[in-house]
Amino acid sequence: MKYDFSTEIPRQGTSTIKYDKRELIFGNDKVIPMWVADMDIATPPFIIERLQKRLQHPILGYTLQDDEYNNSIAWWLQKRFGWQIETTWLSYCPGIVAGLNHAVQAYTNPGDKVLIQSPVYHPFYYAVKQNGRELLTNPLVLTNGKYQIDFEDFEAKLSQGVKLFILCSPHNPVGRVWTTDELNRMADLCLKHKVLIVADEIHADLVFEPNKHIPFATLSPEVANKTITFGSASKTFNIAGLATAWIAISNTQLLKRYNLQAQRNGTWHGNIFGFEATKAAYSPQGEEWLEQLLWYLAENTSLVRNFLEAELPKVKLVEPEGTYLLWLDFREYNLSNDELKKLLVEKAGIGLNEGEMFGEEGSGFQRMNIACPSQTVSLALQKIKDAFCDL
Repeated sequence: MKYDFSTEIPRQGTSTIKYDKRELIFGNDKVIPMWVADMDIATPPFIIERLQKRLQHPILGYTLQDDEYNNSIAWWLQKRFGWQIETTWLSYCPGIVAGLNHAVQAYTNPGDKVLIQSPVYHPFYYAVKQNGRELLTNPLVLTNGKYQIDFEDFEAKLSQGVKLFILCSPHNPVGRVWTTDELNRMADLCLKHKVLIVADEIHADLVFEPNKHIPFATLSPEVANKTITFGSASKTFNIAGLATAWIAISNTQLLKRYNLQAQRNGTWHGNIFGFEATKAAYSPQGEEWLEQLLWYLAENTSLVRNFLEAELPKVKLVEPEGTYLLWLDFREYNLSNDELKKLLVEKAGIGLNEGEMFGEEGSGFQRMNIACPSQTVSLALQKIKDAFCDL
């Protein structure tokens, strides 16, 4: 391959959350950290080169979304997903989490009901509860190793006066890539009950064949008119520290409301290096790099799948259709969440995300980040096996 994903890169002492917060999170600064959703893989060299070029200019003042930045997003969405947007639909936010909070504030009032599908990325909960809105959940159902949507419950919750539905697509942590039928059924019900949709599509690029990501806003003009889409190059190209995400909203009034809320929160200024990195990422070079990354991630996933089947059959892998975050089911061991965490951290020396942080439906599960050199994945699996060998 042209690009190297296997070299181990020391990150300790670089003020990185994944490594330099291990003592605080796990009580042990030596665990193999496979929790925070960034990659232990080098940011692509063409992005680094773009940043270095910008650093040759000695002034780093206020910046703006220029045409090159906006056009790079439009090009990427058309090339990867067949979604033709107008660059006038685009706005900025310093990351998806900030954007979710802006959206909840912009489109709902205190006390309004907001629906999410659990287990799900934990900041969804915070964006609702910490803004004084009422949280409703539509729990996903695990059937024969695959999560499905309970549409009867979905509509029952929408009918309770929900104002906003936050969709995770592809889904973190369960790894589902929603089908056209599933998306259309959700869309039809949201339109029926006059519910706005916020679509977090940050993992859209990280999808394994034969699955295909379908942007929610592409389902129909009526759906697009009710949809606020969030995306970013941050997960795909390992540039999360540059705090840059984009929002695409075709409805002019909804876009105005979002931008007004961002101004109220003082977060409408962009990041010079986030913009430059995105321009470099959303390019033909970025596509080539991404295709090689997807192959590598698929190989790491196979490594986990094969090891569990042969050596740890009680641990079930929920087969991922997208993302580099594996959802592991430890429930056959009949351990409490505290017992499971203690075994993994203290005996195996592995730092994963505890499943219950994604909602009560995550009890007995752990989320593993396999966007790292394959030798790290192999070492972690062996250490987990050694820790569980007597159970």
